[in-house]
Amino acid sequence: MESRHLFTFLVVVEAGSFTRAAQKLDYAQSSITAQIQALENELGQPLFNRIGKRITLTDAGRRLLPYAQEISKMHAMAENALRSQSGIGGSLKIGGPESLAAFRLPGIIREYREKYPQVEMILKPGFCWDLREMIRSGEVDLAFLLQPEQEDRDLHIETLVQEEMALVAPVNHRLVRLSAVEPSDLKEETILHTETGCSYRILFEQHLNAHGVYPDPKLEFWSIEAIKQCVMAGLGISFLPLVTVQKELSEGTLARLIWDDESQRVATQVAYHRKKWKSPALEAFMEMVQKHAAGWQRQGVPG
Repeated sequence: MESRHLFTFLVVVEAGSFTRAAQKLDYAQSSITAQIQALENELGQPLFNRIGKRITLTDAGRRLLPYAQEISKMHAMAENALRSQSGIGGSLKIGGPESLAAFRLPGIIREYREKYPQVEMILKPGFCWDLREMIRSGEVDLAFLLQPEQEDRDLHIETLVQEEMALVAPVNHRLVRLSAVEPSDLKEETILHTETGCSYRILFEQHLNAHGVYPDPKLEFWSIEAIKQCVMAGLGISFLPLVTVQKELSEGTLARLIWDDESQRVATQVAYHRKKWKSPALEAFMEMVQKHAAGWQRQGVPG
């Protein structure tokens, strides 16, 4: 059984079609078809149901899938081990929410790329609960999380820095004049949120709801940059990690409201599977993460 046929099988499963798999691998579609047929002939069973343009796994395909995934992982581990003899190489798949990808990770990734240019880095965005599942499934090697600290029996989770939150508003907003803002003060306010599933959005909404406050209308955005621009334009207020708005606060283009965020605190954490083999590339990356995290803790500003 050729490993390249198993790898092609995995790409077809992930892509959902022979055509997309061919595009991803830069093969002719006939080559993809031939490799899958060779694998099916060797196993003596069809691996895919082909109904029109749709394909689904047969029972045999579903049984083969976890073994093919494990063989692919072992192949990558062997490749990393051999490359490490002459320098760190291989690949790293890193997951993270948008707020960390934009405001915490660039410094780490820039330095890592300069030091280890042979390592291919792939950054996958996602919400924290989704990222945990991506670690469990092996879709990412490690992930950065931004949520309250909690244990996980499958994951090793290390807290890097406690993140301060900020309730921000346009600089001329009526709430800026208050000595302290209470949940009841937000009843008539438009809240600009990140997407459903964001950990600090959930905490903020739970805090307001616990005080009988259910703001309406509220607007949902795809990015923190879009939220900041809309707050500055006077469309509403927002609850964001301080690290994401520090520049605007220092420039005076956003105002920070006096708000008790103690019950809505989150931490930047890094997580990987407890049973995962740590390649030289991953070990080096973790060392660099810890170095930058020490700087965040000392300075209290973005890395």
